[in-house]
Amino acid sequence: MNFTAIDFETANSSRSSACSLGLVQIRDGVITAEHVWLIDPRQRFDGMNIAIHGITPSMVQGQPTFGELWPTLVPLLQDEIVVAHNAAFDMSVLRYCLDASGNSYPAFQYMCSYLLSKKILQDLPSHKLNVVSQHFGITLKHHDALDDARASAGILLKLMEKEQHHDPLLLAGSQGYTAGTLYAGGYTPFKAQPKKAAKKPAKKRTSAAPGGSMGQYF
Repeated sequence: MNFTAIDFETANSSRSSACSLGLVQIRDGVITAEHVWLIDPRQRFDGMNIAIHGITPSMVQGQPTFGELWPTLVPLLQDEIVVAHNAAFDMSVLRYCLDASGNSYPAFQYMCSYLLSKKILQDLPSHKLNVVSQHFGITLKHHDALDDARASAGILLKLMEKEQHHDPLLLAGSQGYTAGTLYAGGYTPFKAQPKKAAKKPAKKRTSAAPGGSMGQYF
C-alpha cells in the first residue's frame, strides 16, 4: 500500500499555470508525509479560479516558480505510484509545467481515483471528489490542494480495502485498467484495457461433392 497522492490548483485555464500543489505520501497504508506549496505561475489569475480555490496573486508573490520548486519535487515523485482524482487533469498540469520550465519528465506510474470510483461505486450519483469523500466519511475542504490530495489518498485506500487488494496496481488491473506512465520524452494515459474479441468458430469444409464440385463452407 505504498503510493503518493497529488493535487494541483491553477491560476487560470492554462495547464501551465499551477499555483498550488498538495502531496501526500502513503507507506504501508498510512500517511507518512504531507507537503503543500504555493507556486508563482508568472501568469494572470482568473476570477473564476480565485473563487474556486481562494488563491490570489498577492499570496504567491515571493513563492517559487514551478521550475524553482521542481528539484524538491523530483525525489518525491520519481519511481512512485502516483494517484490523483481526475488524474488526466493533474498529469497534464504536471506535463505542461515541466515543458514550460524546460525540465524532463520523471519516471513513474499513475492512476485515477475518479475512474476507479466510477467503476467500483456505480451506485453513487456522482464521482466528484467531494461526493466520494462524503460517501467514505472523509473530511474535505474542497479545492485546497493538500486536502484534495489527502482525500484522493483516502479514497484509494478505501477502494483497496473494499476490493481486498493491497497493491494499487493490482486494484487497477482487477477493474480492467492499465496504469498510466510518465517517462522521459512522453507518457501513456491511465485507461481501460482493450477487451479481447471473442474468437469466431472455425469454418468447416465438406469433402468433395459427387461430380467433382466442392461442398459449401458453413
